[in-house]
Amino acid sequence: MTWLRALAVLPLCISASASATCPPKGSTRESLAALKAKQFAVPDAAERAALVKGLLGCLGAPDPALRDGIAYEALTRWLRDGALDTAALRGLRDALQGLLAGADAEGFRKPFAALVLSEVARVDRVKPWMTAQERTAMVEAAARYVESVRDYRGFDAATGWRHGVAHGSDWLMQLSLNPALERAQADRILAAVATQAVPERAHAYVFGEPERLARPVLFLARRGLYSEEEWRAWLAALLPRLGDASKAYKDAAWLARRHDLRAFLLSLLVGADEQLASALRATLKQVP
Repeated sequence: MTWLRALAVLPLCISASASATCPPKGSTRESLAALKAKQFAVPDAAERAALVKGLLGCLGAPDPALRDGIAYEALTRWLRDGALDTAALRGLRDALQGLLAGADAEGFRKPFAALVLSEVARVDRVKPWMTAQERTAMVEAAARYVESVRDYRGFDAATGWRHGVAHGSDWLMQLSLNPALERAQADRILAAVATQAVPERAHAYVFGEPERLARPVLFLARRGLYSEEEWRAWLAALLPRLGDASKAYKDAAWLARRHDLRAFLLSLLVGADEQLASALRATLKQVP
């Protein structure tokens, strides 16, 4: 069986590996470390196809060496090398989106599924393989994921990164860069970004989330899809997310929201073109 033919069966059985143990069956920490040392080169096609499936189970592992250093890096390497055909890409996409469902008490599985999905979206940006309907569905899936994040844990010295908002933003960024993106899809991306630019739960970001949220917005701005008036309206709609004005400077939640809003606006301002920058300066003047 050739490498591509082995991957062709991926959609039929990949979901079974979503709940697999890590390291996957037939592998050990030592064998995976050796694989990384070889830059994830796997001579045997069937073994390589099995690893694409098996490593999904490591995306939720609490060990960053397995999760970040092996599973994410290996899948990204194979995606960027163009090693997956269209059937395999669809199977991987569907399995990863399946990992976004259900509870995730440890908080690793969903963010890292979203991060790998950003790489799946990148493949479509570089060499289109999704239909227009599939792309619209992925934009919706990415937007819903970003909107759903309520776990704001970031970096932990023992277990590494979770970073749900940032990883979801990376997924939106790859979609925003796609030249096939339509205005309605751009609108959906902006709506999702707005929900986390000033999160309802009033979590003060400290792990660079505002900068990551700004990226898809900046790339959309460069496409010229929106007028300055439209940008002013979108940015002005963020202001009410601060909450009750009577609590200004008297409430910790209000202060956290103000912190996030200013961090987001200033992150946008650093990379904005003049049209967006003008709208941003006007909005910043309205922030209490």
